[in-house]
Amino acid sequence: MKTIYTNQAPEAIGPYSQGVIVNNLFYSSGQIPLTPNMEIVGDGIHEQTEQVLKNVQAVLKEAGASIDSVVKTTIFIKNMNDFPVINDIYGRYFNEHQPARSCVEVARLPKDVQIEIEVIALVNE
Repeated sequence: MKTIYTNQAPEAIGPYSQGVIVNNLFYSSGQIPLTPNMEIVGDGIHEQTEQVLKNVQAVLKEAGASIDSVVKTTIFIKNMNDFPVINDIYGRYFNEHQPARSCVEVARLPKDVQIEIEVIALVNE
C-alpha cells in the first residue's frame, strides 16, 4: 500500500489519508469543499461541487491517476433537490468518460458541507 498526500487538496481532518494505492487501484477519501488552506468554499451547492471536484482532481493527479481513469464515484449530498446542479457540474468533469456512480442523500456531512465525493481509479502506469 502507498499513502497519497498532496498540498493541492485539503489535509485529512482526522486519522485517515487523502487516499491509498493498492496494486494499481487508487481509493480516495471523501473530498469535501475545503480549499488546500482548509477554508470551506461558499454556502451554495454550485461553488461547493466545483471545489470538491478540484480536490478530487488534485488527489487523482498525485496518485498518478486522472478523471479519465476513474472506475467508480460515490457522491454524498445533503439535499437530493440539489442533484440537477451537481449532475450538471459533474458532467463537465466526467463528460466522455462516465464511470459507475452512486449518489446518496445523507443527514449530515463533515463541517456541515453540502457535498462529499470519493473515487476509485486505475493508476496510470
